[in-house]
Amino acid sequence: MNTSTPRALVVETILLHDVPEILSLLPASNPLLWWRKGAGMVGLGHTLSLEFTGPQRITDAAAAWHQIAAAAEVTDPLGIPGTGLIAFGAFTFAASSALPSVLVIPRVVIGQRDGQGWITRIRFADEPANTGMIGVIRSGVAPGARSADSVAGSSAHTLLPTVTRVEQATSVTLSPGQQSEAGFLVAVDEAISRIRHKDVSKVVLARDLIGQLDTGDDIRSMIVNLAQSYPDCWTYSVDGLIGSSPETLVSVHDNRMEARVLAGTTSRGVDAVSDLQLAASLASSTKDLDEHGFAVRSVVEALTPFTSHLTRSDGPFTLKLPNVWHLATDIAGALTHGSTSLDLVQALHPTAAVAGTPTAKAVALIAELEPFDRGRYAGPVGWIAANGDGEWAIALRCAQVSGSTITAYAGCGIVADSVAETELNETLMKFRPVIDALA
Repeated sequence: MNTSTPRALVVETILLHDVPEILSLLPASNPLLWWRKGAGMVGLGHTLSLEFTGPQRITDAAAAWHQIAAAAEVTDPLGIPGTGLIAFGAFTFAASSALPSVLVIPRVVIGQRDGQGWITRIRFADEPANTGMIGVIRSGVAPGARSADSVAGSSAHTLLPTVTRVEQATSVTLSPGQQSEAGFLVAVDEAISRIRHKDVSKVVLARDLIGQLDTGDDIRSMIVNLAQSYPDCWTYSVDGLIGSSPETLVSVHDNRMEARVLAGTTSRGVDAVSDLQLAASLASSTKDLDEHGFAVRSVVEALTPFTSHLTRSDGPFTLKLPNVWHLATDIAGALTHGSTSLDLVQALHPTAAVAGTPTAKAVALIAELEPFDRGRYAGPVGWIAANGDGEWAIALRCAQVSGSTITAYAGCGIVADSVAETELNETLMKFRPVIDALA
């Protein structure tokens, strides 16, 4: 964790009319994005990046964020989710990961939600007032030429950045990484044996695929492909972690929290009849219902201390995505202790949906059977506001870009009735979004 006291920030949000397509504003370097169903934010530049490691990485991040937010001077006349001071975040799955967890505060945030668009500029208090506009105002408009009052409600064409076009779309072939298909089958069989010997009740095992980026490859094409192909998922890009997750870990707005649990998966059918048959089979599958039940119980147990009453959808429902069916359960409740979204992230992670149960034993078994560092795969990814509200997903259907290497991950829940070959096929389905986005 960073130990130095961060410099105070000045934050200004103003209303924008005629906001263009947000995805077209992704910068070529270090793109930051949080996007679903035509709403979300893109971040440009970095004002401040914080790194955290170890078992206390999430609580350390929450403490650092509280300190930063308390010292910031924020002007936010809109007061809607995503305006004002925010940070994009991505946390590792395991405390022992060699990759750091991060909170990134952009220089500029451009967003839209519920028909409203905005731009937020973030600078250090000891910088000149026009610093946050450098590289943001289009050519021909002088930085600092107009006051905040005069630009409120301005056209996006005078305020939004000029970004470079995608000249070379990313096209990468992914190959088996540190966990081969054969190795995965062996690991799953060993996990099933451990489950039948009562060592654990469920464990989630993953495997990896690795590819190499060419000079000139532009990962923005991958991000846009994911966002357009999976509009109902959270498409995210934070410090090289890129993906489209169907699973909301937790969202907090106005003291109300919501979560979506996904566990249990099957493929889509080749036609309408077979598609419905597969969905019905999933909904009645003992193996998948057991796996889903473990995941729901872990979330309910983690959230119960933060609320006086939790509600959940009536039984698991089948959630249709372009490439798979999932069993899903929605959970909601009112916060009673003024907790922040990161407090809930700390309590929830890792859920049984991405680790197993009992948690500690499942995580230890993952470390034993997986020959690679998951990094931020299956960790929390999202954003947090100055007041602690925010939206966080589980980093699934994702890949991590590190230099010229891109590593994708996919996993599945193993229970007593699992069959290794079936679980391998499930990972193939879950790799599909990233593979297609890179094609």
